[in-house]
Amino acid sequence: MTGLALYFVPLPGFNIAQQHLLAIFAATIVALVARPVPMGVSVLLAATLLLLTDTLPLEKVLAGFGNATVWLMFSAFLFARAITTTGLGVRIAYLFISRFGHTSLTLGYSVAISDLVLAPVVPSDTARGGGIMAPIVRSLAQALDSAPGPTANRIGTYLTLVGFHCTYAASAMFLTGMAANPLIASFARNIAHVDMTWGKWALAASVPGLCTFAIIPWLLHELSPPDLRDTEHARKHARSRLQHIGPMSRPEKFLVGIMLVVMAGWISAPWHGISNTTVALGGVCVILLLGVISWDDLLGDRAAWDALVWFALLLMMAEQLNEQGVIGLISHSVFRHVHGWPWPMTLAALSIAYLYAHYTFASMTAHVSALYPGFLAAALAAGVPAPVAVWPLAFFSNLNAGITHYGTGSAPVYFGAGYVSQNQWWTIGFVVSVVNIAIWLGVGLIWWQLIGLW
Repeated sequence: MTGLALYFVPLPGFNIAQQHLLAIFAATIVALVARPVPMGVSVLLAATLLLLTDTLPLEKVLAGFGNATVWLMFSAFLFARAITTTGLGVRIAYLFISRFGHTSLTLGYSVAISDLVLAPVVPSDTARGGGIMAPIVRSLAQALDSAPGPTANRIGTYLTLVGFHCTYAASAMFLTGMAANPLIASFARNIAHVDMTWGKWALAASVPGLCTFAIIPWLLHELSPPDLRDTEHARKHARSRLQHIGPMSRPEKFLVGIMLVVMAGWISAPWHGISNTTVALGGVCVILLLGVISWDDLLGDRAAWDALVWFALLLMMAEQLNEQGVIGLISHSVFRHVHGWPWPMTLAALSIAYLYAHYTFASMTAHVSALYPGFLAAALAAGVPAPVAVWPLAFFSNLNAGITHYGTGSAPVYFGAGYVSQNQWWTIGFVVSVVNIAIWLGVGLIWWQLIGLW
């Protein structure tokens, strides 16, 4: 209904092409939130409608598949496939837990650090949090005699909360930490003319991100204190799992070396000039040549191919909204009341509104696609310097996931374990969001000025 209304009801200030593009994009976002069909189907249908209605020509509709950002994201999904297939992700998590899980608090930090280590090369909090960390968290809770119900608070509730809140925090720290982060980088480049490289993103997120990881496990320990404090049994459980897994296999060793080289290539990109996408594709080629995963494994990665299709077409629509002037018209109309404010106040207000708007979204990608361009354009129009405007909105595109039990793919996995009630989930999520706002708009702004981002 939203799309039909926008398509047929005249909008003041919009020409026909702009109105039709906005209508089809809005209908796509509604479909991504409501999920009546898979994401790829919704976006493919939208692309077809753009062609059938002569809103865009074929070459523009397919232009997204030639975007370097799309292939960077696709490559990162294939790295995640390799980490899962070889068992390296599980090994890393159990290794940290076996070394540092002495108490309930240090066990929480071990879970957090495990997720952080995996984040640069597992570009999906659903795959990383829901697929790798959540099963480990649940097995640890069960090994410590904590089950949903009367014994949940023994330690299962705390570990569930730490696992979830550190998953999306880790996503915020790396360009390849969440599937929509490269989309954000593309928006920043096209709208604000700011280049968010892998190294710049990691540097910008490093200090506020590490503050988050230092504070959140402790804060959750205070908000939901576990009954069990001595967790030596968890270390024994992790060591037994590592013994069961056995020594590192040859593919795992190859994968570790390849990942280190790829990350070094991303960090050093300003010096050698090779794009992040080229480095990532080179890493994928080496993975295939060394047999870490097979070509059949790559072809069988449905998540990667699915993301390639919807991400390329969604990115195309978002770029066309900016190119056709739709974003500028919307931001001027909706956000004109913040004009004239001091820019730090404007940035804070827009960032906070952007974060809490996620109560109405069940997907971080849908949130980014629908709101990031408009909020960024509004910040720029209100006088916020471009080099600083892009960052808070980028990081809050990840940090907003913690406020509900449906805001990102890993949330239903953790919540569905049954250790945390919905009321507790939402209450703690709101408290954590306030702390994240204080860290990322307080420490963050100071840090970004110190490193010369603005």
